[in-house]
Amino acid sequence: MKRLFCVLLGVAWMAVIPAEAVCVTKLRTEQMENPMGIEARTPRLGWQITTEKNDVRQIAYHIRVASSPELLAAGKGDMWDSGIVESDASQWIDYGGRQLRSGERVWWSVKSYTTQGESPWSEPGRWSMGLQGEHAWKGRWIGLDRAMPWDDETQWSRLSARYLRHEFQTLEKPLLRATVYIAGLGLYELFINGQRVGDQVLAPVPTDYRKTVVYDTFDVTDLIAGENAIGVTLGNGRYYCMRQQFKTYKFLHYGYPKLRLNLVLEYADGTNETVVTDTDWKITADGPIRSNNEYDGEIYDANRELGDWSLPGYDDSQWMEVERVGIPSGMLRGKMTPNMKVLRTVKPVALKRMGEKVIVDMGENMAGWLKLRIRGEHGDTIRMRFAELLQADGNLYTQNLRDARSEDIYICHGKEEGRWWAPRFVYHGFRYVELTGCPDIQTEDLTGEVVADEMERISTFHTSDETLNAVHENAVRGIVANYKGMPVDCPQRNERQPWLGDRAMGVWGESYLFSNGPLYAKWTRDICEAQREDGCIPDVAPAFWYYYSDNVTWPYTLPSAVRMLYTQHGNVRPMEQCYDHIVRWINHICDTFTDADGIVTKDQYGDWCVPPESPELIHSQDPMRRTDGTLIATAYTVRVFQDLQYFADILGKEAEVLVWQERERQMKAAFNNRFLRQTDGGLCYDNGTVTAQLLPLAFGIVPDSCETLIAQRLATDIVEKHDSHISCGVIGVQWLLRELSRRGYADIACRIATNRDYPSWGYMVERGATTIWELWNGDTADPEMNSANHVMLLGDLLPWCYEVVGGIRSDTRSGLTGFKRIILQPSLHVKGIDQARTTLETLYGTIESSWTRKSGGETEWTVRIPANTTAEVRFPDGKCIELTSGCHQFRVK
Repeated sequence: MKRLFCVLLGVAWMAVIPAEAVCVTKLRTEQMENPMGIEARTPRLGWQITTEKNDVRQIAYHIRVASSPELLAAGKGDMWDSGIVESDASQWIDYGGRQLRSGERVWWSVKSYTTQGESPWSEPGRWSMGLQGEHAWKGRWIGLDRAMPWDDETQWSRLSARYLRHEFQTLEKPLLRATVYIAGLGLYELFINGQRVGDQVLAPVPTDYRKTVVYDTFDVTDLIAGENAIGVTLGNGRYYCMRQQFKTYKFLHYGYPKLRLNLVLEYADGTNETVVTDTDWKITADGPIRSNNEYDGEIYDANRELGDWSLPGYDDSQWMEVERVGIPSGMLRGKMTPNMKVLRTVKPVALKRMGEKVIVDMGENMAGWLKLRIRGEHGDTIRMRFAELLQADGNLYTQNLRDARSEDIYICHGKEEGRWWAPRFVYHGFRYVELTGCPDIQTEDLTGEVVADEMERISTFHTSDETLNAVHENAVRGIVANYKGMPVDCPQRNERQPWLGDRAMGVWGESYLFSNGPLYAKWTRDICEAQREDGCIPDVAPAFWYYYSDNVTWPYTLPSAVRMLYTQHGNVRPMEQCYDHIVRWINHICDTFTDADGIVTKDQYGDWCVPPESPELIHSQDPMRRTDGTLIATAYTVRVFQDLQYFADILGKEAEVLVWQERERQMKAAFNNRFLRQTDGGLCYDNGTVTAQLLPLAFGIVPDSCETLIAQRLATDIVEKHDSHISCGVIGVQWLLRELSRRGYADIACRIATNRDYPSWGYMVERGATTIWELWNGDTADPEMNSANHVMLLGDLLPWCYEVVGGIRSDTRSGLTGFKRIILQPSLHVKGIDQARTTLETLYGTIESSWTRKSGGETEWTVRIPANTTAEVRFPDGKCIELTSGCHQFRVK
């Protein structure tokens, strides 16, 4: 079977059909949904061959694209017929047919010719085009560009939701298709004839609204009747700043909620009409959602409910006329990444009654909301306060939330009769909830709903070490909690920002867990859109906080993410789009902040969050624990030059490859002249911190004659000075475990990864954590900065798990990335782990690497390689063999 997918703006849709009907593979969930509202003029197509036969490699393919399923079924590709193309490529194939029009729907199919025979034609795939440019949109932006008298615009703004409605009639002839395009800022929910459209939540995904405004597309044919009503609820989201009249130099305020919508009705006779947002719509802000603020929560007054306001015939005579409002300056673009949704539910594990309060324990730290069954008298107020931790006396610990109130309020009308309620336009990071106003609440009346971007979990990882397994699962929970249309730092306090530095290596680790290609392709666009004209890239992107510090390590996430998207997903488009932005940024850094000796002098954060010398400290004050910021900045600049060489080579910019090579050579020499020194303890870099030795090794800066000595110094210091524990911060930990393993010290890396005492990831598990902390000493540090759900300290732990313990990597050579060619090289003899099973679902299929060490010292190793790929299998003794698809077993001494 082949998986068909079309990729536009980084979003993939894939289907699967058996080669020679050997087996049948079901569609992945998110890939079964037909992509709607595609923006790219040239879609990219791909498929996956699955079979039980060995050595299945594609030698040719044939694609047909048609304007109707009937034509496709008849074998006619009226839009494009590729003919038989001799190629083993089955991913990222450019659509080669006629130009696609706004709103056009397309059906396609593919046949593969393989070394084991040809497949049948695949089941049809489908996509639709979006509205291609501003000129394709009709109607106006509507809403109210002001607050209501009952609203409160302060540091804790309370702005009520806006409800908009419009009625229309369809023509008296058969309706063929109805498609709605909606841009609702900051957040929206759409109803047609009383039915909610879609299962997305907190939509659309956040962007810098000055540059991009995302719209969603839905097929609503089944919801349209003769008499119709459209209803839209607008929440505040990031568009309406959550902190009015507070630090206006830092927080961006884009405007008040607003709406633009086109509903295109296509009739069987070939005619069509468009229902649009204009001044014929009605609006009220006097509905039940009295406030919705991401930091502070949602207030819902059931006494203000509007009845059947999204049904035809509703009396809206008391509503206001809608107004034309200020136009967002951002370009309307089709959805580039899956929306957020409720991914799963969690039931409480305990309820504890403390006087009039009930403390609910969900059993895990999560991000989303608490859904509860409402019972109460008229006017009763139910309050839900959220926290990640408890105080010693059992009450909520909220100091680490800073000034975020994190509270939902429900005011009863007394006729709920056990209805279920959850907020619509906010989310919380929490494990514990304090309930007041519902003393008789029971466990069965409560459900936690985990909210995050919809993406597939693509891997499994399990070893004989339960600490490592627990840390891995904590990482999964924490990453999910911080996927909010962009990767954010934390889900609970008054921050929740897309900090770049948290993901410099995180993008790689996460790529082994989730199908995160669309999310990070979208985020690289966000980062480029946030770039200042002089080349400076901010520390937060989209730039909801105005932090342009001219740092190197935080913006390094852009080239790192671009390289990840190409290596792990095979997607070259972000590289093409971001290359010039990266060049402009690094030239700005070097031109502005390089001294006469060739050293980059600007650094903002150092090796952020090194384990401090005192348990209450956030940052170490000990100069011997702190790495010189100029060393870090210069080393990372070298790394950027290396990335640019790689990108320029892939993109065919041969002359620029030579430029970056020379700049790398010069800066390496400057680095070694400044920081490499002979001390009483031997050769080392600068003051001898782990990070100071690690970065030159990881980035290939160390002279060949000194590599062994520096690596030995690194390993010895970790063991003797730090008892094989974490001794570096966010920067060093991004390279620590893999570099130790690459240098022959996998046993030390394994001990660091599996420790259970402070400072370590296992220490967090030992202290009851179910996610990853912001600080190694997060249980004792000052509450100003001790989030219990961060991902920045994960560093290279996850890549190490999958690449070193599991032994699965993608080739990095052009045309072989995205796991087209696989490197299989687990550390089979590492002390501390006796068994590991790792699977990874790629664009080509499932890779497996499973090994078990037997009592006699022999290791059994099983690998599974998907069709249309090859693998280089590397053994501990240095032997390498080439394999094609199938299942293979080895016994290794």
